Amino acid sequence: MKNIHILWVDDEIDLLKPHILFLESKNYQISKATNGRDAIDFIKEENYDIVLLDENMPGLTGLETLTEIKNIQSNLPVIMITKSEEEYLMEEAIGSKISDYLIKPVNPKQILSSLKKNLDHSRLITQKTTASYQQEFQKISMGLAMINSYEGWIELYHKLTHWELELETIEDIGMLGILESQKQEANSLFFKFIKKNYQALLNDPDGPVFSHALFENQIVPELDQETGTLLIVIDNLRYDQWKVIEPCVTTFYKKTKETAYYSILPTATQYARNAIFSGLTPLDMEKKHPNYWKNDNDEGGKNMYEKEFLTAQLERLRLDLKHDFYKITTAKSANELDTNFNSIKKNDLTVVVYNFVDMLSHSKTEMNIIKELARDDKAYRSLTLSWFKNSPIYSTLQKAQKAGIKLIITTDHGTINTKKPSKVIGFKDSSENLRYKTGKSLTYEEKDVFVVKDPKDIYLPSQNINSSFIFAKEDLFFAYPNNFNHYVNYFKNTYQHGGISLEEMILPCAFFEPK
Repeated sequence: MKNIHILWVDDEIDLLKPHILFLESKNYQISKATNGRDAIDFIKEENYDIVLLDENMPGLTGLETLTEIKNIQSNLPVIMITKSEEEYLMEEAIGSKISDYLIKPVNPKQILSSLKKNLDHSRLITQKTTASYQQEFQKISMGLAMINSYEGWIELYHKLTHWELELETIEDIGMLGILESQKQEANSLFFKFIKKNYQALLNDPDGPVFSHALFENQIVPELDQETGTLLIVIDNLRYDQWKVIEPCVTTFYKKTKETAYYSILPTATQYARNAIFSGLTPLDMEKKHPNYWKNDNDEGGKNMYEKEFLTAQLERLRLDLKHDFYKITTAKSANELDTNFNSIKKNDLTVVVYNFVDMLSHSKTEMNIIKELARDDKAYRSLTLSWFKNSPIYSTLQKAQKAGIKLIITTDHGTINTKKPSKVIGFKDSSENLRYKTGKSLTYEEKDVFVVKDPKDIYLPSQNINSSFIFAKEDLFFAYPNNFNHYVNYFKNTYQHGGISLEEMILPCAFFEPK
């Protein structure tokens, strides 16, 4: 490691010789200045790693010197040292983006601690994070094959996501590669678990909360007619994406609870989101609301009646709530909602569906620039965060918080970056989705799919008498043999949903009260 070069600025620098000798014994290189003007000249001529700056000096004060330093090198770390404990000085220094603030008299070990905190921070965090994950890696690897409950898979997925976000901050490519392999193994075993247990889990009263039970079981108990509740459903939001935008929400709101639920199969909007708002399985939607439900190959939009589904569910649950429903698919509609926020303050329940993340995933398939911007999961999360922080939804949240409205945020399904093709053959009436197919006489790779011969077994309607469903495992996507290579090149490394993976099925639902 190269010697750290420090500029120490103090009008009584000669009295600090013991401190300087101590730091030099730790391989720090010290340059000295006795006033602010000299310090500024030194910084113009020499590259320093950090500055120790006395606040009380004749001529240019420490704060004035600090301003000049930041004008020359805005990212140069500065540790302010002062005899004064005046609060206004501390606030001014912190507002000028100092790295630390020490009160005289300081001893050499205090200085050393502050230097390490500011200069070795990244290295120390990297070492600690890497060592912690290496320990956790062993535990996860040993326990993976033993997971045999839906709760176990939720815990495992949350743990993997935690480490993915931690390792991402230190940019350890080697560790991230190991984690990626562990995620792939986990998805392989999760697929086997779902394939074996999905039908039983759907029928188990003690099983996971699925899409069609989310509203009644998780959301209704948290509704507050006194304050009103804002329910935001962000389409296609994975758990890892939620974790990176959550700090934006907690700026204004205090989280009271977070739960996880399972998306039904297919993990696709027309099935999963309609199930949330109707409180019904797709099979029951078709039976009870044939005027609202549409199968894959029926003409027209598949999610045109979510508001009607919600109203019907509220009536079925005998909930007399003044409610409204907004679907946001454009920046214009988002701005209109934000501008007209006062109109929803009197509601008991306001539901807002945001389609941005879903549009982002589809744009990645169709637009080269989005493919580049969202080339991997890290970039995909970054784009989601950038959208959230700069979208009208952020303004709407602030208004809701000021109005004292409770907040619930959830999603309908996740998505996965598809890497490998799996050949499938079907008739023209087969559905177009890349992660699931429904139709008659489907031909497929048995090892790549969870096949359901009779859709009614998992509460799905049939398009035809002989229709079946197949769901892709892990990160596979279905490709037809005709023009296979072109098809594969077009859809490889795009974000798709509809199949079976931790990312698509295990979803967040978070509850907040205004701060």
